[in-house]
Order: sequence, then C-alpha cells, then structure tokens
Amino acid sequence: MSDGTPADQFFDAAIGLLQRARDEESAAIAAAGTLLADTVEAGGRMFAFGAGHSSLAAQDIVYRAGGLALMNLLPVPGAVGVDVVPATLGSALERVDGLATAVLDTSPLRADDALVIISLSGRNALPVEMAMHARSLGARVIGVTSVAYAAQTTSRHSSGTYLKDHCDIVLDSKIAVGDAELTLDTIPAPFAPASTVVTAALLQAVMATTAQTLAARGTEPPLLRSGNVDGGHEWNTQIMNEYRDRIFYRH
Repeated sequence: MSDGTPADQFFDAAIGLLQRARDEESAAIAAAGTLLADTVEAGGRMFAFGAGHSSLAAQDIVYRAGGLALMNLLPVPGAVGVDVVPATLGSALERVDGLATAVLDTSPLRADDALVIISLSGRNALPVEMAMHARSLGARVIGVTSVAYAAQTTSRHSSGTYLKDHCDIVLDSKIAVGDAELTLDTIPAPFAPASTVVTAALLQAVMATTAQTLAARGTEPPLLRSGNVDGGHEWNTQIMNEYRDRIFYRH
C-alpha cells in the first residue's frame, strides 16, 4: 500500500477509480443518458434494480432530490438491500433460477421501457436472467458491473454468460474482483470496498446527462426538488401528478 493512513489510502483509491470511470466510460455514460432521454420523450417508464449492496446505487437514483422523478425501484422480495434475515438469504436468492422472470412478468415493465441493472460481479442468475428476460419483453437494459469478473470468475447462470452479455449499454465500474481496495500485513483479508462510491457516481453522471440531453432537445426534465427547501413539496406534487402514470413508488 502507499503511504498515509488507511483513510487517506481509501480516498486515493476511490478518487483513482472515479477518474478512470470519468475518462474511460464517458462514451457509455453519454449513450446511457441518451437512451434514458429517449425513453422519457417516448412515454416510457424507467426502472432500476440491484441486489444486496448493489441496491444502494439503485436506491440512490429513485425518489431523489435533484433526480429524475420517473426512475422507479424494481423490487425483488428478499434481494433488495440487506434487511432480510438471515442476511445470507439475500445472497442465496441471487442464485435462484426463475426468480427474475417471475418478478418481471408481474411488474409494470413493458416494451420500450428502460431497466438499469446493477450487479458488481454480474455472474449470478438473478441479474443475468433479469437482463435476458427484460430484453425479450422489448425493454432496453443498461448494465452497471465490473467487467473484470467475467474474465476472472465463473458464471452462475445456466447459460454461462454474465450481465454484460445481455445489455444494450454497459457501464464498467472498474472494481477489482473481491471489491476491497486495501490490504495490510496485520489483517488477513483485504478491506475497504469502493463499489458503492463508483457505481453511484456513474449513475448520477448518467442522470445528469439525461437531464441535459432532454433540456437540449427542448424538453423539461421531470426532476424532483428537496422536500427540505421551501416550495419543494409543492413542486414534487405537481411533477408526480403530471407523470403519475409512470411513477409507481407513489401508489
């Protein structure tokens, strides 16, 4: 490890990853922003899904001050977040065949909608099947994953493929296999994961691009304001009423 405290080293590692994501993923970010802007203008709906800690980045773009009001969380019972008990059940559900199909077939997702799927490894059955089935339904898929896993791990889906293989656009988070940025001789395991920092930043960059793309086309982006500023609740109520047919977290 480099000199400095572990805190300094983590910040340096995270900043380095963010710089790589900015520089190396700029074309994919632009393409994803364009895809979402096209979806908004075409009357489509937008969804985001992540299992376990990958759900943190999905939740970061749903019902968010300064974010697009039309982004909905796609829930998979027991797999979103780490609130299921025991926590290991969430990991087990990611490996269950057929779960993604059942969820999508009973969700509001339809042809020409957009689905953002976040999976660091992209190797488990749930995100792979979700991407495959969403595309079979005519939806467009943006995947956020670490491409390195496809070269260094074995797929857990029956097809032998990964999330990255079933997306219209892939955003590579650059996270190393194992998701831990630091090591220390006195600590037996690597530590300090940065995937949430980088994945959330990638998605906020996409959201910013979507908003700017819409504005450049003469379409006002359906953005939410903070409820903690004067007039915020009134603004958000107007937005939610205007787009009520595409906002599912309000019902």
